[in-house]
Amino acid sequence: MKRVGIGIIGCGNISGAYLTAAKAFPILDIKGVADAVSDAAEAKAREFGLRAVSVEALLDDPEVEIVLNLTVPEAHVEVGLKVLEAGKHVYSEKPLGVRFEDGRALIARARDEGLRVGCAPDTFFGGTHQRCRHLIDQGKLGKIVGGTAYFMGPGHERWHPNPVFYYQRGGGPMLDMGPYYITDLVNLLGPVKTVFGFATKARAQRPILSEPLRGQMITVEVATHIAGLMEFGSGAVVQITTSFDVAGHQHLPLEVYGIDATLIVPDPNRFGGEVQILPTGGEWTPVATDMPYADGNYRSIGLADMAHALRDGRRHRASGELALHVLEVIEAFEKSAVDGRRIDIETSIARPAPLTDNLVNGRLG
Repeated sequence: MKRVGIGIIGCGNISGAYLTAAKAFPILDIKGVADAVSDAAEAKAREFGLRAVSVEALLDDPEVEIVLNLTVPEAHVEVGLKVLEAGKHVYSEKPLGVRFEDGRALIARARDEGLRVGCAPDTFFGGTHQRCRHLIDQGKLGKIVGGTAYFMGPGHERWHPNPVFYYQRGGGPMLDMGPYYITDLVNLLGPVKTVFGFATKARAQRPILSEPLRGQMITVEVATHIAGLMEFGSGAVVQITTSFDVAGHQHLPLEVYGIDATLIVPDPNRFGGEVQILPTGGEWTPVATDMPYADGNYRSIGLADMAHALRDGRRHRASGELALHVLEVIEAFEKSAVDGRRIDIETSIARPAPLTDNLVNGRLG
């Protein structure tokens, strides 16, 4: 199969994870890296043995078919539109955008141009999450009635080298981490129908505790503790909390409750982890995971699936439409908190096709 030319715009903190994982997928042919800060692109190119180019040169390169957009969230849609204008497909780091209407405009433009949009997260491709999907699809839980989703911690300023944008427009714990949890839940349960939420901001300013900006103060512009409920089209009701204001907790990241069994789903920010099931009246039992992509970092797998889908003429799984649905759900928590009412979700999405258990690492179908 002919490899797919990939260009990368954005050489920040997350780019290393993508470039490292991309080596596991032969379909991906990295043609160049670019960044508004040329030094960042040149440093990343040296590190991975690639070619650093300008953004304009990358968009003009006829060998680049898909552009991987790793810019900051506020720029995702703006850069995505430029990629589409250049006649190329785009795959974005999460979230699709910071405003639902902007994300919808991006998807509409791609549809008009006959181009594809893909978007992280792709951790739901992980073998443990796919095993959970299979258990649900096989009816092991019976009718799904609900679930819980928790991401809570003291904030990214403790470890991230440049954490300011997490607390500006386009940041916050729900927009930053919510995509992992909500995308995995949509993969497991289907689309969200209704949202009700609450949002608070504990502090107006926060000190940076990581290097190299230790001691600088961050002005907080967004809610930093968001809690709420999601009613899925299937009837399941899942409560979710995301927070940058909590010292720690003992909740598991994801649990799914059925009338016949409870399922422990691993951390949706990772590809692996332990799956456990508790049948009604039974005991907790670990579930073996013999599927691929369950034992490491594969944070280019959604891009690789998009590349294979482009060659095979099928739908890709980490689609722009899926990311748009998740973005609408995330934005609905803020709307609900402000308006004090339930918010109905306009978009809907079919669950991504599951991965089969006979796939080998590096090849997707």
